[in-house]
Amino acid sequence: MSKQDNRCRLVLIAPDIADVDSRAQMLGGALRGGDVASVIVPQYGLDDQAFQKHAEVLVPLIQEAGAAALVAGDTRVAGRAKADGLHITGNAAELAEAMEKFSPKLIVGGGNATDRHHALEMGEIRPDYVFFGKLDGDIKPEAHPKNVALAEWWASMIEIPCIVMGGTDPESVLTVAESGAEFVALRLAVFSEPEQAPAIVASVNALLDEKAPRFEA
Repeated sequence: MSKQDNRCRLVLIAPDIADVDSRAQMLGGALRGGDVASVIVPQYGLDDQAFQKHAEVLVPLIQEAGAAALVAGDTRVAGRAKADGLHITGNAAELAEAMEKFSPKLIVGGGNATDRHHALEMGEIRPDYVFFGKLDGDIKPEAHPKNVALAEWWASMIEIPCIVMGGTDPESVLTVAESGAEFVALRLAVFSEPEQAPAIVASVNALLDEKAPRFEA
């Protein structure tokens, strides 16, 4: 077990950039900064053809860095790009359909757990993870208190891992880690200043190494 495996780990949300080369350069820099468990690649405003092109560039970049590449939403794009998994942003029925079609060949997780009821609905489907927050929900320095509270409740009673959306401040990862969540997602905290992305990922990992609670073996 590496020193990252027994504490909350970092998940990156790929930045919203229309130019694929710039997006790849920025993401590649961040991935060189240290441990990243996975990267979720949203479609944002791209049309299907452009999203396919982005996925085909970004997925191998993510995988070469040792992280899992998760494509949000479009199962066909995920398949063609040979992604490691799917991030489902829809309801429990859509998550169940994706699980039936693609699990266990692909990682399948759900990201519309807005309250305890919906989280438990998703939990009954047994996805690989549940996501608390929105992929573009980092609008304040801190993680949304509701998502942190949901994670604390979830982690205390459910074995399925959860990812919590952090805030725009890199140090927001610590509040998420203290909830018991297995993963914390960052987007603007890492990518708002692209040249700083590698250093920010390194500092986040150092902070988690130093202060995040450890999971029981």
